[in-house]
Amino acid sequence: MKKMLIAVLSLVVVPLALANETQNKLHDFAHHYFSSMVATQAPNATSKELEGYLALLTDDVGHSHLPYVTDDSRLPDGKQAMRQGMTFYLGAHTAYSAELLDVFVFNDSAVAIRYKNTAEGIHPQNQQAISYTQTMMEVLEMENDKVAVIRKYHE
Repeated sequence: MKKMLIAVLSLVVVPLALANETQNKLHDFAHHYFSSMVATQAPNATSKELEGYLALLTDDVGHSHLPYVTDDSRLPDGKQAMRQGMTFYLGAHTAYSAELLDVFVFNDSAVAIRYKNTAEGIHPQNQQAISYTQTMMEVLEMENDKVAVIRKYHE
């Protein structure tokens, strides 16, 4: 009887412990992702911060940022395309701050971060002053401990 009870309890307890461990791992990843992403937006950001962020992504990462970028298809050069786009804007901010508001974990396949950010600077393409405050939600679909798809939404 004791052996039967132990067997039944282990079938319940072990999966719960593994699920909790996965949730904690993704929660920690979300905080690391957020810190790395924020570092790329700083006025003094360099390719070092950019590469630290890009290291968290799969090579074929898909990315959407509605309403500006609507296609989140995963392409073989997804990370390279992000590197090129982010390098263009690197250092464009004269001031940047961000506050992580929420982290949501969805089983072992996705995590979402909600944050508020404020930025000022000069747009590198048209040389116009930019200034904004916004609340964003990023849904990160995970694959092999890296971000495979990023979906950004404005509140």
